[in-house]
Amino acid sequence: MPNIYRGEIAADLGGRRRTLVLTLGALAELEAAFGAGDLMALAERFGSGRLSARDLVRIIAAGLRGAGEAITDDEVAALTADGGATAYVRIAADLIAATFDGEMR
Repeated sequence: MPNIYRGEIAADLGGRRRTLVLTLGALAELEAAFGAGDLMALAERFGSGRLSARDLVRIIAAGLRGAGEAITDDEVAALTADGGATAYVRIAADLIAATFDGEMR
């Protein structure tokens, strides 16, 4: 069960319930992937509401790795989710909101 006080969320991906969390290391990974100079720039990027499918893969993968799952971006890209694209967007949005204390919504 995820601990909301640590910014963890739960999501159904690839046919099983998984925990995701954006740890400091996961956030650093995303800063590098998105070319963001700092957390504020990363938050602004997320807050723009314009995320590509590749962005969703990176965010979800970083969240899974932050929770201790050894998984690559390519493996995450192959995971299914009930609800399709809408589910992936919701997972990323919930993870970002949990990380930034709901200020992104």
